[in-house]
Amino acid sequence: MSLPKLPVRMPLDWPKERIVVTGGAGFLGSFVVEALRTRGAREIFIPRSKDYDLVKMDAVRSLYREARPTLVLHLAARVGGIGANRDNPGRFFYENLMMGVQLIEVAREVGLKKFVALGTICAYPKHCPVPFREEDIWNGYPEETNAPYGLAKKMLLVQSQAYRQQYGLNSTVLFPVNLYGPRDNFDPHSSHVIPALIRKCIEARERGERRVVVWGTGEASREFLHVRDAAEGILAAAERYESSEPVNLGAGFEIKIRDLVPMIARLCRFEGEVTWDKTKPDGQPRRMLDTSRALREFGWKAQIGFEEGLSETIDWYERNRGGIR
Repeated sequence: MSLPKLPVRMPLDWPKERIVVTGGAGFLGSFVVEALRTRGAREIFIPRSKDYDLVKMDAVRSLYREARPTLVLHLAARVGGIGANRDNPGRFFYENLMMGVQLIEVAREVGLKKFVALGTICAYPKHCPVPFREEDIWNGYPEETNAPYGLAKKMLLVQSQAYRQQYGLNSTVLFPVNLYGPRDNFDPHSSHVIPALIRKCIEARERGERRVVVWGTGEASREFLHVRDAAEGILAAAERYESSEPVNLGAGFEIKIRDLVPMIARLCRFEGEVTWDKTKPDGQPRRMLDTSRALREFGWKAQIGFEEGLSETIDWYERNRGGIR
């Protein structure tokens, strides 16, 4: 049986595109919108959850009908750290799955020019060889604490590949490592490790406390990508990547949490000690991505040094925390 003829791909012309950025008012989305504007994009539609509940198909159809996009960048996600994932596995699975699946289905129906979705490093197997290569993404079950979220995002990869094969939908799913940077979520109940540690160290310093307590053993490793680098990677893929094969977005290094904590404490000017709560989980043992495909396929590589990015993030938090709960 012959496959359907794929449509002719048209290059993006940023000033002429009508772009929907789901999650465009959020942490990553705000940097993607800024990067779009520097490229000359004029028509950027940012759906707000109070107006478009993208978990519901009626709202997804309304979004496409009213925005009439040529490009959709799907960045919206129900996400959090280890604690939030443990408390909300069903919610994280259902809402992330339904948002992505329905946005891609309607993209097919309307003949969208291009769809780019963000996956997650949580989609990789718990015991994946390091560095994580895209070819290994199906070789095991994800780490248990965030598996529902990771699997929901990984289904978008299946859908992207199936829809390209059957319908010729030009779609791509990118898999970033943990992001950090200015405007991150610093809520102690739902934040990821870097903003949580920054807030903890600064508050301890100001209260004159002599120690901070950190979850786990400190032996787990992570890789962190500055949010501005991530935004540039997403738009590079939108401009130049014409495939539904997965692509990693990362910074190309790993650091143990045991080494990360004193670095953040030093930059936050906290001089007390760190106590490890070993009754709490470490999460996935190691995380670091092979990013050679992104460089090879669309010429993207992270540019911002880690300590430089941490200093910028800490400075932003200290200047803006009056408005953060």
